[in-house]
Amino acid sequence: MLDLLERGPVFMGSIDNFERSEVVLIGAPMEVTVSFRPGTRKGPEQIRLVSPGLEEYSLDLNRDLADCCYYDAGDVVLPPGTLQESLRRIGAVTAKVLSSSKFPLVIGGEHLVSLAVIKEVARVYPELAVIQLDAHADLREDYLGERYSHATVMRRVADLVGGENIYQLGIRSGTREEIEFGRKHTNLFFNELIQPLQEIIPLLKGRPVYVTLDIDVVDPAYAPGTGAAEPCGCTSREIIRALHLLGGINVVGFDLVEVSPVYDFSERTALLAAKLVREAILSFSRRP
Repeated sequence: MLDLLERGPVFMGSIDNFERSEVVLIGAPMEVTVSFRPGTRKGPEQIRLVSPGLEEYSLDLNRDLADCCYYDAGDVVLPPGTLQESLRRIGAVTAKVLSSSKFPLVIGGEHLVSLAVIKEVARVYPELAVIQLDAHADLREDYLGERYSHATVMRRVADLVGGENIYQLGIRSGTREEIEFGRKHTNLFFNELIQPLQEIIPLLKGRPVYVTLDIDVVDPAYAPGTGAAEPCGCTSREIIRALHLLGGINVVGFDLVEVSPVYDFSERTALLAAKLVREAILSFSRRP
């Protein structure tokens, strides 16, 4: 696995020992199918660089990163412009993390990286449910003739786990065809985040759950640094609360994608993403 990874700046609080870790953070700076504003390949690096501006202690959870053994493995080395090979490498690294009985926490990169990760998680957890926090449905059968795209990622995930096992929250954008497909085949919730989660969580008790979080679920007032910003999203406080609620179920993998730092000179998008990574580590790792 190590020959597929390159370590640079590390996220705050990382221990320096893969074997001792429970959670492994992986950067997946893939940007091949982005269709509007590029820049997501810089997301993992920027999230790490701003992380020391935050505390390692979460006031909400009364936990500190020092309470957790987590390891920042660095970024997957990806040949530029190669879609299938990039997905293969991301999947191979994820498989190694899972085979070592560790929790994969992936930061992208475009949203299609989630497909490679979920594919490996679903091999280990056949009854997997997937929760998507996103502005966009991402349910197209193809985009500009391509079946593998950031705009089709959840359609491909539905092919893997079954649409009935996908829960889509915060959705406020999609084509007519996508929305019709979602209404028929997935569990689709428009605009709202917290209320649907409170309804869904009791249904998922005892099941393995994967969470994919596209930063554009958050309103661009709070997170402008993304490639396809969509107005009328949730607040930064709401997305943090969503992670805390998800900490009450059996989350077995997590990714955060679509941070594009070039569109946010204030760095508030990367800072929010870094806080979300911290809260995810603290929410989803086992308590001592």
